[in-house]
Amino acid sequence: MAKKKKKFKKALIKKADLSNKVLGVFTNNPTRNFNYKQIAGQLGIKDSGTRRIIAQIIEELETKENLAEVYTGKFKLKRKGGFVIGKVDLTAYGSAYVIVDSLNEDVFIAQANLNHALQGDTVKIFLFARRKNRRLEGEVVEVLERARKTFVGLIQITGKYAFVVSEKKQMPYDIFIPQEKIKNAQDGQKVVAQITDWPQNVKNPFGEIIEVLGNPGEHEVEIRAILAEFELPYRFTDDIINAANKIPEEISKKDYADRKDFRSVPTFTIDPEDAKDFDDAISIRKKQNGNWEVGIHIADVTHYVHPNTILDKEAYSRGTSVYLVDRVVPMLP
Repeated sequence: MAKKKKKFKKALIKKADLSNKVLGVFTNNPTRNFNYKQIAGQLGIKDSGTRRIIAQIIEELETKENLAEVYTGKFKLKRKGGFVIGKVDLTAYGSAYVIVDSLNEDVFIAQANLNHALQGDTVKIFLFARRKNRRLEGEVVEVLERARKTFVGLIQITGKYAFVVSEKKQMPYDIFIPQEKIKNAQDGQKVVAQITDWPQNVKNPFGEIIEVLGNPGEHEVEIRAILAEFELPYRFTDDIINAANKIPEEISKKDYADRKDFRSVPTFTIDPEDAKDFDDAISIRKKQNGNWEVGIHIADVTHYVHPNTILDKEAYSRGTSVYLVDRVVPMLP
């Protein structure tokens, strides 16, 4: 008799756990409809016995008014909003919309419910139960990934502390900088600040100055501010430069054996004299049949930058060279 009671208790626990998982699928997908087979698929359950239990659980959840049957055999979350993950898009008014791939509309987040989320952050939000004729609303419950941690702004020094004030909507809060982390910045200069901490019940984040750009209005300062604002990596680390310096400038005998030799064909670069790299060229020659052949030549970077090397990974992270008015932020040294 005791063994039967234990088995019965274990069965109840198992069903309760399964019930929580079933409800979890609906909670995490508050706008979707599911039948019991789809729920089983979401949970990776294939055996028919457990699928029948899922069907029973769904009926029980409907009875408890957790779910509503929207079509025959299709159910949807009724009372609870649930959690979804998306990216923040701030408005000029301090509120935001969270873009969620699985939803047909963006979720409105009031400023009071942002909980320190900033532009572009990946966040977990709790969806409120939709009110009649109202837009979908929610609250940020966790910032999963910051879109950025550094911000460009003007430093305002007051006694033993300072604030960095950004002009961009990506940072609608001033960053508090303690005196020991002001570095050598002077009042009114443009700086790059990094957030170091943001306690839950504090309005302004804490940070430190990681770079002093200089006085606003100066050409070099403004260009460097643009680079920092878009987080363009305009410096290479020593190990990247050392790796580039190890690439031989001479063409080896093996290179001649493995490649076609076009040196006898008139070939010239189409890059201007002041270009930062010469990687495109065209050639022209007359064929024996009287036709003219125009060749398009592209530098074979992979001959020098091999897969999974430190140079390859650096180039991959940069994606492309970036051309500004007076300089280039290159993809490779």
